[in-house]
Amino acid sequence: MAKIKRLSTSASGFWQELEAVLSWDSISDASVTETVRNVIADVRKRGDAALIEYTNRFDRLDASGMAELEIPLDRVKAAFEALPDDQRKSLEFSAERVRLYHEHQKIDSWSYTEADGTLLGQQVTPMDRVGLYVPGGKAIYPSCVIMNAIPARVAGVKELIMVVPTPDGNINQLVLAAAHVVGADRVFTLGGAQAVAALAYGTQTVPRVDKIVGPGNIYVATAKGMVFGAVGIDMIAGPSEILVIGDGGTPPDWVAMDLFSQAEHDEDAQPILVSPDVAYLDAVQASVDKLLPTMERAGIIGKSLAGRAAMIHVKDLDEAAEVANFVAPEHLELSVEDPLALSQKIRHAGAIFLGRYTAEAIGDYCAGPNHVLPTSRTARFSSPLGVYDFQKRSSLIMCSGESMKTLGKTSSQLARAEGLTAHARSAEYRMGEE
Repeated sequence: MAKIKRLSTSASGFWQELEAVLSWDSISDASVTETVRNVIADVRKRGDAALIEYTNRFDRLDASGMAELEIPLDRVKAAFEALPDDQRKSLEFSAERVRLYHEHQKIDSWSYTEADGTLLGQQVTPMDRVGLYVPGGKAIYPSCVIMNAIPARVAGVKELIMVVPTPDGNINQLVLAAAHVVGADRVFTLGGAQAVAALAYGTQTVPRVDKIVGPGNIYVATAKGMVFGAVGIDMIAGPSEILVIGDGGTPPDWVAMDLFSQAEHDEDAQPILVSPDVAYLDAVQASVDKLLPTMERAGIIGKSLAGRAAMIHVKDLDEAAEVANFVAPEHLELSVEDPLALSQKIRHAGAIFLGRYTAEAIGDYCAGPNHVLPTSRTARFSSPLGVYDFQKRSSLIMCSGESMKTLGKTSSQLARAEGLTAHARSAEYRMGEE
């Protein structure tokens, strides 16, 4: 039995106690940081040779060259064609829904011309090449391939380079099939900090990318943090989170399973239930006790519930929204009678699931919105992965002879006030004052 921690907003020190519950140390320890720094430096120096060495060591392989670490696209296609019909159709259905949703996010270039002939605007262009890191080994995440790759494709990214670790040579066919569905251009059996370094800086075989997206372990996350600046990254993700606001009308078993759905990711995942109904919190706890022994990942779920979960009693749904905004959860379920009304009070959340029938799992796979979401309270200032993460915006400025007289005069005056004479004179030349 996993007894979930109880909190109440009526208790003194509630907000400090909640902050302590939310606390999670995402900082690598010194040994991880040093290891990753050395791996990155070595890959930058020795390129393919370092990649082969680290891959053989960490993934227990025996590759003698990079040709053995790249999966030919015909093999990727064959993996898709070999899938059972239901799995093929599910992958294609999910990919199409994700594509349709992200089509709505595309940003177009725009401009306008003022009366004096000045043209101002914004030119939107996609990145040239993106790297997709896909977890490997025991993890099977074809949904990760779809969610990270499709917005890049919709944005117009020309080339997608996928890396996936294959410990002991185990290659998951469903992940390869997903790579075919999204049209990956090259697929390498690389993982860890060495794969991140190869994507960030390039080697003799692995092309350098403009941005790296996709989740990984602490070594991958640390490496992404270190290479940021030389290359873009999506985010440094923390453990998965769910916060459910329940008014007591949703069957307790449903909510218990929603809490399990995040807890089964790993022991650090954080499930939280908020309700103004104490009896409902008790009922969900009873469902947790009843259902936990039936779960395949009961050990992981139990540790998550005991270590990081919370049930919070609030005075009403307005206060529940206040708690949710403080937590800024990755996933927020509004399991209440009028979810649309309550959603208007939510300011900070990665994804909002409305109503009793909307399970968070739908968002993970096939609803359409992206499942790459801000964690660890970063929804206060960041957003889900989307098309906009793979597009760049360039400002457009064009002066006419007439408009330069007005804009040039102001620029010249401000530049001279700042002591930047060359700035001033570059404008003055065009005004005919030099």
